[in-house]
Amino acid sequence: MHVAVFAFPFGSHALSLIDLVLKLARVAQETRFSFFNTEKSNNSIFLPPRTNLPGNVKAYNVADGVPLNHVFSGHPIERVELFIKETPENFQTALDMAVAETGQKISCLLTDAFLSFAGSIAENLSVPWIPVWTPVPHSLSAHIYTDMIRQRYANSLIHDGSNSGRDGNDVELEDQTLEVPGLSQFHVADLPAEVLPRDAQETLFSCMLGQIRHMVPKVDTLVLTFYQELYSEPLLNDLKSKFSNLLNVGFISLSMPPPSLPPSTEDATGCLSWLDSQKAKSVAFISFGTVVNIPHSEIEELAEALEVCRIPFLWSLRDNMRDCLPNGFLDRTITHGKVVPWAPQIQVLGHSSIGVFMTHCGANSVYESIANGVPMICRPFFADHKLIARLIADDWKVGVTIDGGVFTKTGVAKSLDLILEREQGRTIRSRVQALKELVLKASAPGGRATQDFKTLVEKITSV
Repeated sequence: MHVAVFAFPFGSHALSLIDLVLKLARVAQETRFSFFNTEKSNNSIFLPPRTNLPGNVKAYNVADGVPLNHVFSGHPIERVELFIKETPENFQTALDMAVAETGQKISCLLTDAFLSFAGSIAENLSVPWIPVWTPVPHSLSAHIYTDMIRQRYANSLIHDGSNSGRDGNDVELEDQTLEVPGLSQFHVADLPAEVLPRDAQETLFSCMLGQIRHMVPKVDTLVLTFYQELYSEPLLNDLKSKFSNLLNVGFISLSMPPPSLPPSTEDATGCLSWLDSQKAKSVAFISFGTVVNIPHSEIEELAEALEVCRIPFLWSLRDNMRDCLPNGFLDRTITHGKVVPWAPQIQVLGHSSIGVFMTHCGANSVYESIANGVPMICRPFFADHKLIARLIADDWKVGVTIDGGVFTKTGVAKSLDLILEREQGRTIRSRVQALKELVLKASAPGGRATQDFKTLVEKITSV
């Protein structure tokens, strides 16, 4: 068997997909996996502990669409758009090369679900197409129902300027819940811009995601890196009505249960040693991933709140953002805070002194928080962040969203106090612990996610 794997080389997509491939390759040792991704993305993911690939996995580079000597404009999705223009020819070229090199025809196509063109390639090859959805399934549903959503809500957003702000906080629509199967707990303002453009401007990226709704009839099996136990029943039933083979294989990039922490002395960042000196469940861990750029004014507000509250905090803040901190902040908070350019997030969240995680609501960060039973304070920024924040605060009830959706000194202080000091915070903590136990059970031998993973192995090895 020869499985071709197509990655979407942005955000954490490729990382999640290679983690799934490596897990499959360890079990299906007679199956060859050819992993297709851009060189830039491959270089970023094949670092320890992913440097020594199993013998049945080989990575191939596909063209990224960036012209020679290209000068980037600084627009956040420019690189994404250049890549999209290069598809699907870049994947087809690399695929042909891998087949010629190995002498093995492709038996199955396992791809990031964003790459909906893969369905046509699979049809041409007469092989099964197994797309993998790595964000939360709620955003998949939003993309499937994009036409319905736009017909119902687009005109009021685009044509009535009073309803829409530049930051996407749609005041009058904020309280309007979605009349969409499986998504009735969400609000219109939670929708990603790619589903509901706020300025009527379609991008290549939103067009690509808009094609997801057409993939349904071409899918052999749909894989989600999620747990069936975390769905609402209406959403699960609706997706099952569309995909006859729906497999929820769990948080694939995490070891479940999370491994024991290494000795603190082995952590070169000093984070674990510093956490060792703090009281249990007392520290606020603050991290917004590697992509999000927080407005300077919000960094100042957040810093002022941390200084006034005097709650122990560990803040992972990129070096290029440190200049936004108030003058003297680091000196004045040295007794109760630590600011680092990068933190070993999974290990930090697994430390007993962490009391709350302040997050941008990227899916992997949220999964890591749930896996370690840590409540969250949400400051969503873009993509599906607002959907996830709504899930956390209103559906799962394992955290809160910052007042007004942006950091203010009073809003940060209020949220920290609620989670760390109030009865409501204790209730939230018990709920996230219950979620943790739920996913641990699903990941155990005999658990539903474990069974779904075994089914996936059977599908790719028996085609």
